[in-house]
Parts: sequence; structure tokens; C-alpha cells
Amino acid sequence: MAVFQDPLVGHRHLSQDDVEWLHALVGDWQLISDLAFSDVVLWFPHTEEGFLSAAERSFIALAQARPSTTQTLIHRDVVGDRIRADLKPMVERAWTSQVETNSSDQGQPSPARMRVQAIPLLHRGRTVGVITLHFAVAAMRSPSRLELTYRRCAEDLLVMAAEGRWPDASQEFTGYGGAPRVGDGLLRLDAEGRITFASPNAVSALLRLGVSDTLEGRSLAGIGSELQRATGVVVDESQPMMLTGRRAMRAELEAHGAAVTLRSIPLYRASRPAPGSGATSAASSGNGAREVRGGEHFAALVLCRDVTELRRRDKQLMSKDATIKEIHHRVKNNLQTVSALLRMQSRRMDSQEGREGLRRAMRRVETIAMVHDSLSKGLEETVDVDELMRRQLHLAAEMAQSDRQVITALEGSFGQLPPDMVTPLALVITEIVANAVEHGFGPDPAHRELHVSMSVQRHADAAGRQRLELELTDDGVGLPEQEWEPGLGLQIVRTLVRGELSGSIEWETASDASDGGTAVGSEPQAGTETARTGTRVKLRAPILAASLKSGG
Repeated sequence: MAVFQDPLVGHRHLSQDDVEWLHALVGDWQLISDLAFSDVVLWFPHTEEGFLSAAERSFIALAQARPSTTQTLIHRDVVGDRIRADLKPMVERAWTSQVETNSSDQGQPSPARMRVQAIPLLHRGRTVGVITLHFAVAAMRSPSRLELTYRRCAEDLLVMAAEGRWPDASQEFTGYGGAPRVGDGLLRLDAEGRITFASPNAVSALLRLGVSDTLEGRSLAGIGSELQRATGVVVDESQPMMLTGRRAMRAELEAHGAAVTLRSIPLYRASRPAPGSGATSAASSGNGAREVRGGEHFAALVLCRDVTELRRRDKQLMSKDATIKEIHHRVKNNLQTVSALLRMQSRRMDSQEGREGLRRAMRRVETIAMVHDSLSKGLEETVDVDELMRRQLHLAAEMAQSDRQVITALEGSFGQLPPDMVTPLALVITEIVANAVEHGFGPDPAHRELHVSMSVQRHADAAGRQRLELELTDDGVGLPEQEWEPGLGLQIVRTLVRGELSGSIEWETASDASDGGTAVGSEPQAGTETARTGTRVKLRAPILAASLKSGG
């Protein structure tokens, strides 16, 4: 669970390194909770003054974790709560004296009785927190070998955490997805990398790779080498360091169509002085422990998880995504071919009206081709259409103009939109802008420049439903004063907006705009004079949340 951050932000007695280490601990301490079969809570002084002074000091819970290997004892979320009176003496002693403190039976009726252990967290010699482990007394009776090994591993990790040795963010990459957990499988290695314990799930995971012999007593690095020779797969040269438990890292073994993710956690303890000397011993001890990074590397934990099915699905998704991209690419190529054929046909047309009709059809085909080109370049379920619409706005104006200048501008952001919304939206914008450019200059030959701008906003109602609002304006001649009938282009616009986008669109005179509005009217009759007041087009369309990723 996340750290309750308020007491840590800007704390004058904590360095940024202290805060980052606490975050790293909480980000990985589910491992301790599962191995110790206990609920875990992190306590911290409730005030900055209490960090140094015991006078009127209390504690608040910054984070908690519940075990997945047994039932929880703390059903309520205590993050942000002040410490209970019966726990405060233990936590206070651990904070002040920097010693581990154990409680006796808490006097609660069976089977809810628990035992509590308070452990100070030291980072660079200072106490920066206290964690409490809450055990069910009944759960500690007649433990199996698996339970004893799990608790032994938890004790080793707690000692390292109390000394500030674990977790070490500089040694292990924490951004890896799909990390194995205790319940997925656990191996314990000795200082030489030999397996001293393998949980049933760990045995099953390695069995998928073809490792059928007894695991205990074998070298995990040797097993990895056998699998490498059998499959011929080239592995990272640092992998043997991970398989011997000498380096904290994560890797993946693949063989016989199966895949297993491994995570190693080296275990260290304080170096023992050599006999007759106050110096730290650098020699190997009798049990094979060696001094590593200022301490003895005496064992390692290796978590393993069978991810065969996950990798199979990943490959299927990658293949599907590649296929979809290829389809979009081929559709784009086919549409460009159609556009080229229309261009060739238009050159053979004697009728000006026929050439104009083919030119408009070519423009629409190229708009759809551009959308498919954008979709072919990404694997996301949604499309960031800002750059696409910016290019489309400029292209539509460029294709519609003759020998006069059109200046385009885009304000606001479309954000992420579902692909089934992008194509009709691009067609609508193309038709509106093209119509504005074709008829916005009017009969005045002195009008040599036209400004076309598009403003877009996203809104959400109280229920969180997203809505897109689009507004197009220019400084063209505007709508005719008399009644007018929309041409084919604007009929297409209305059909797309109502049918494909489930939205609404309206045209209005923009006489209050300093530069006019979007000149999106009908095709004016020859000789008809129109006022240069401009027209504004407003489009509103819902963005279906079901089509978007979380966060839309």
C-alpha cells in the first residue's frame, strides 16, 4: 500500500534519501508480510518536534500490509490513525532505544489473540520509523518446515531492513512488471548458490522448464546453465550472479515452451571480527559465508513465478497489434492508390464541374488515408489526434485554396480519442474547412488572405461523461442573408455528425467576432453579395468512456 505521505513531505529532519528509502521499503514489504505470516504497520512520529523529543510524542500509521499467506488480523485500514495506547510503549522503546521489542499476549480472547513485535528502522544510523508485526498466536503452533523457513527468511529481511541494508534501490530495478510473490514460489540458497529449500510452487515452476530432479542440494546457476545449453538461448552475462544469489536482480528463464520469472534477493549480515583482531573479517567463514559490500553474504532468496501463459498471451497480443498495424497501413496504401486514380481521371475530364467533383472526392479519400496512416504508427487503443488534426486543418485549407493565402491555427487539445471517432471527425473538419476556404474569399479580388482557426475543448459532466466541443471560425464573407441550401459537402457533415459521432452541429453568424467567424455556408449563387460578418460552426459530440482506457 502507498505511504501516507503528508508527514514526510518537506520534513525538516528527513533527507530526500530517507524519504525515498521509506518509499522503497513500503513498496516491497509485502514480501515481509507474506514470509512472516503477519500484518505489518509502519509508524512515524505525529509531529516534526516528536521526531527528536519524546515529550508528548505519539505516532501515526504511515502504511500497512496484509499477508496473502494467512488471514489478516487488522481488518480496518489504520493508515493515518494515531497509535493505540497499548502499542505506544513498545513503539516508543523501539524508536528511542533502537532495539527490537516484543509484546506478551495482548489479553484478547481466543482466537483473536495476537503477539506484536516492534522493530526500529535505522537509515544512516538514525531511526526513521518503526514497523510492527502482528502475529496470530494460534498460527504459530506446530509450524511446518515451510512455515519455519518462511519465518526465518522474514527474520533475515527484517534484520537487513532494520540496518538500512534492504531494500537497496541502487542494486535492483524496481520498475519491472509481473514480479513474483512469495506464494508463486520460493527458493532459499546458501552462500555458494546451492538450493537449501524449495517451496512446492517453486518446484512446479521449475518442473515446467524441464527440471525434474530433486532441487535441494543443486546449484541454481548449474540448472540455469543446463537450460541454456538445452535451448541454445543467449542470456545476459550478469544472470549467473543472479542465479548464485550474489546480485539483486530479476531475470527470466525459458525452456521447452515454458517461461519462469526469477527475482533474487541477497541476504547479508554484519561482518564478524576475525579472532584476535578488531578488523572486519574478509575471509570466508566455515559455512561458506563471504564478506560482500561491508557484510557477509550468507544466503539468498529467489522468488519464482510461472509466467508461461502470460508470455503466450503477450505474444498473441503483439501478433494481433502487428496485424492491425499492417491492416491500417495497407488500407492507407489502397486509399492513396484510389486518390491517385481519381487525380488521373480528373485530368482527362473536360467538364469543370466533373473535375471539381473528382477533386472533392480525392480530398475525402486522402483524409481517411491520413487517419489510417496515424493508426498504423501506434499500438494504443486510443489516438492522440492533436498533431493529426493540425496537419489535417492545414492540408484541407491548402487543397481547397487557389492562388490566395490561407492561415490556419489550432487552439486547445483533442487529447485521446477512440479510433472509431477519429475518421468521421477528420472528415467533418475537412469538409467544413474546405467549404470555408472555397467560399470565404467572396467576389472581392482584393481579399487575398483568409484566417481559419479551430478551437477545441473537452468537458466532463457530474457523472464523469466526456464531451468534445469544437468551434471553427474565420474572417470570410459569412453566410448568405437569404435562405440557403447546404451542398453535398455539408450534407455529408450533418450525416457524419448525427450518425457516426452522435453529436450536434449548428451554423451561426459571428458578427461579434473581431475577425469574423468560420465561413461555412452553402455554395452561394453567382452574383450574390454577402456581408463580411463571418459564420461560426459549433460541433458537440460525446466521447464514449467505454472506448477509452482508464483515465480517458
